[in-house]
Amino acid sequence: MFLGEFEYKIDEKGRVPIPPKFRQELKEGVVLTTGQEKCIIAYSQGNWNEMADTLTKGTLAASKLRKLNRALFATAFSLNLDGQGRIALPTPLREYAGIKDEVVIAGANTYLELWNKELWESEKAISQEQAWQIIESLEQR
Repeated sequence: MFLGEFEYKIDEKGRVPIPPKFRQELKEGVVLTTGQEKCIIAYSQGNWNEMADTLTKGTLAASKLRKLNRALFATAFSLNLDGQGRIALPTPLREYAGIKDEVVIAGANTYLELWNKELWESEKAISQEQAWQIIESLEQR
């Protein structure tokens, strides 16, 4: 489980450290792709494989599955941590998320999210404001 929030500087080669407590989980590789809210999503190789298997066994119509596969897999990058626990953020993903010099890495249960610092602050405020409403709606079921 990925928990917490971490701020890092991106070096001149576009590399960012992965928080030390997550490196073991990501030692087999990390898959980066675009997130819904202008962030980068980072999956462990195992979680990415599980998601891919779920999609191929799903009941989506073939045309919807093709579109979903294009959206997820064409924008994905498979990477390995270097000897210092860093990954090089691919330029297309950095541009998509508006990440320049600083990045916030946020745990999101089964994956990590990498954010532009200002966008993260805004999204975090909205998420925290709505979280209790969402929890309360779950409790009413």
